[in-house]
Amino acid sequence: MTIRKLAHFSIRTTDVEQSCAFYERILGFRQGYRPPFDFPGAWLYMGGDEGDFGTVHIIGADPGNPGGLSAYLGDRAPSAAGTGTLDHIAFLATGVAQMWAKLEAEGIPWRDRTVPSLGLHQVFIEDPSGVTIELNYPAAEVAGLEIPGNGARAPHPEVAGD
Repeated sequence: MTIRKLAHFSIRTTDVEQSCAFYERILGFRQGYRPPFDFPGAWLYMGGDEGDFGTVHIIGADPGNPGGLSAYLGDRAPSAAGTGTLDHIAFLATGVAQMWAKLEAEGIPWRDRTVPSLGLHQVFIEDPSGVTIELNYPAAEVAGLEIPGNGARAPHPEVAGD
């Protein structure tokens, strides 16, 4: 048995539109094909290829009509504090200065960490459902830059990410 790669991750939310807007505006994903399931939701894709069935599956938890979701995935209420067991999702990225500007403009708090021994600069944000997202940039992108802060950055020079 060989596992090739992560296919997607799913987020249950009571606000599909807010979650979709976050992943589209902040991370640059786009909505694409989603089967006609008996519950609300969206599939979000990176780039133009829909061959891998999306990267993020937003699952709408409708407290007024839980039947379709419950029948398909089982009973589990979304939590205001995130998913609990899942700690974070990580993406490789480039363009850290552009991301800082976007987060600042959107009023989204973030935390920065640099891991010199891995050559990584990490930016941590949370989606509207409380899921932590780790964006890993080449540390060279921040060399010589003053790391901006919005009251949430961490001053530690080296912190293990995963």
